[in-house]
Amino acid sequence: MEGTTSKHPLNSSQLLPRRFFNRAFALIYSFAILTLFYHHAKTLIHSPINLHTFFISLPILVSDLILTFTWLNSQCFRMNPVIKTPFPENLAKVFTTEEFPALDIFICTADPYKEPPITVAATALSVMAYDYPSDKLSIYVSDDGGSQLTLFALMEAARFAKAWLPFCKENKIMERSPEAFFAKTCASHSETRNIQIMYEDMKSRVEKVVERGFVEDEYKISAEAFGKWTQGFTTKDHPTVVQVVSKSGDDKDLAGSSMPNLIYVSRQKNRAVPHHFKAGALNVLLRVSAIMTNAPILLTLDCDMISNDPTTPQTMLCFFMDHSIKARLGYVQFPLRFDEINYADIYGSELRRAFHINPVGLNGLLGPDYFGTGTFFSRRAFHGSPSSFMEPEMAELGPDCIRRGRIDSPHILELAHRVAGCSHENGTNWGSKIGFRYGSLVEDFYTGYRLHCEGWRSVFCNPERPAFLADMPISLNDMITQQKRWVVGLFEVAFSKYSPLTFGKRFLGPLMAHCYCYYAFGPMMSFPITIYAFLPQLTLLNNISIFPKVSDPWFFLYVFLFVGSFGQDCLEFISTKSTLLRWLNDQRMGLTRALSSDVFGTLEYISNYLGIGTRDFGVTSKVNGDGQRKRYDEGKIEYGVASPLFVPFSSAAILNLVAFIYGVLHIVSLGRIDEFLGQVLVTSFGVLNCLPIYEAMFLRNDEGRMPTKITVASIFLASVVFVAFSVVAKL
Repeated sequence: MEGTTSKHPLNSSQLLPRRFFNRAFALIYSFAILTLFYHHAKTLIHSPINLHTFFISLPILVSDLILTFTWLNSQCFRMNPVIKTPFPENLAKVFTTEEFPALDIFICTADPYKEPPITVAATALSVMAYDYPSDKLSIYVSDDGGSQLTLFALMEAARFAKAWLPFCKENKIMERSPEAFFAKTCASHSETRNIQIMYEDMKSRVEKVVERGFVEDEYKISAEAFGKWTQGFTTKDHPTVVQVVSKSGDDKDLAGSSMPNLIYVSRQKNRAVPHHFKAGALNVLLRVSAIMTNAPILLTLDCDMISNDPTTPQTMLCFFMDHSIKARLGYVQFPLRFDEINYADIYGSELRRAFHINPVGLNGLLGPDYFGTGTFFSRRAFHGSPSSFMEPEMAELGPDCIRRGRIDSPHILELAHRVAGCSHENGTNWGSKIGFRYGSLVEDFYTGYRLHCEGWRSVFCNPERPAFLADMPISLNDMITQQKRWVVGLFEVAFSKYSPLTFGKRFLGPLMAHCYCYYAFGPMMSFPITIYAFLPQLTLLNNISIFPKVSDPWFFLYVFLFVGSFGQDCLEFISTKSTLLRWLNDQRMGLTRALSSDVFGTLEYISNYLGIGTRDFGVTSKVNGDGQRKRYDEGKIEYGVASPLFVPFSSAAILNLVAFIYGVLHIVSLGRIDEFLGQVLVTSFGVLNCLPIYEAMFLRNDEGRMPTKITVASIFLASVVFVAFSVVAKL
């Protein structure tokens, strides 16, 4: 039965009434911004051109221009927010399971020591256990680390799955990652205890192999692929490895039901050939899966992102099987949700603005950007626009080819090895017009952007029960190192020939283009935040007033702009069922990132552009020590390592504290509140945001405290900046 009927709709769209408030506020706030720039222009015109203008007035003007550009971009998300609601209960009334399309699932891993193989295995098991016809389900695991340890873990997972899959389905288990299930479940029944013992035995074997660093010969006889790990095999130079670990139809679980396909893939690597990081790995999976199963729908997952709801495919089908939208539907994006976030979310790990709030606004335009994980794609979207088809260089790779042969036949395996070769893409459109797109370290953001430019739409689906749960960094260094890579990738998009500011406006329209500008040019916020983290403080310490007096009506314009921006953001944040404490920590981490990852990421982008540096993907570690976890649960930020990334925001913290104390004493002793209250308020805001830094520097004695050398370096840098500014101010 094709399409949907009004009697059994598969989904609905709801326009949120807050769009009227957002539009009215945007109009009022825009008028206030124009008034601010009138004040800037008037001040500059009547000021002599001197060092004060060059070092104070111009930096503040440039900062306010960047802040205005970012604010205008952010308002585009708020003009037409829409919630999409699926009705999976109606799916069975419209379609039979025989009509469900096949589903290929891509899981990516790159380092067995930063991304433990047992974590990869748990993710694979969670999606193997989907409530979906097993003969239409195939899981492909891309191992960019080329590790036999990961292959061994998948083989162990496939053996355990024979008991795990029927156990989950018979008992209607929702958390189908065994690690997640047993962490929350007391094994009170004998069947559950037996399954848990089986899992612990499997986990122990995998961890022992990882600890040894190699797979013993007794295990190698079960997979021909192990023979490829010869003495010359390295992570950056090795042949293609494709191993069918589990085959639908041949392999049965303990209940006699067919198992899903499980295929291990490690693409060929050669130091002399660019491998395009994760996008390159996904394109290999796109080609290998086309040869083997060629499902019309694909799911991309990070290796630590487990399924939390076995009915998620049915939820996704409520959009892909709705014939009123499927012709132009490129992908359905589920939000990133994280497991075991502490009560205060001290790192702002939810990224609620990017993964929950903004996508609702994008639903009212062309749809959300691609998050890189938790995304169901139409395979057709990777082969041209909705109205035009781009032929791949091999007919076998076309999205319409039907696969009926055995996926482990010699001919199929030979083709799979060929298309996974490192030189296969030479002279083709892969990465430019076909597949996941190359050209940015944030290949997910760039791919979604290019698909939207080609005419595809997307849908943000946020069910009440999270479809997926992921791990998040619980170390500040890991978090900002990951974000530094994002900064480099975003600038690669912002300043490319496909910039949303130019190319995007032509193909997306102004609102959608400026939504992409919000992200692509977002790291530029490091400049105004750096200026406001240092300049008001330095001028206060030198008795230079830079804001209007309290008695001047212009002072209240500054107050309105500050309170209005933060107030709107806070209200929107809390309206998504979050808390004031989490909002405070989210904006605190935003300032921290601006003074660390954004600054260093900008410098790295410039060095790469000049040919001085090299592009590096940088895998985020998924391994956390017990001490780190304990401190995280207690709400303590993990500094711990002497990272240069900490120096800018630590220096700002020192300078803000000194300036705040000096400013308060100055106002109390000399009564100059009218002249310096604005600067004291800015420094007090800085001190409030830096409270965890002061605690880590001077009060904590655990392993997560701020390293002494960073504290000393920060005090030294703050002193140098103060002395240098004081010298210039006296000229």
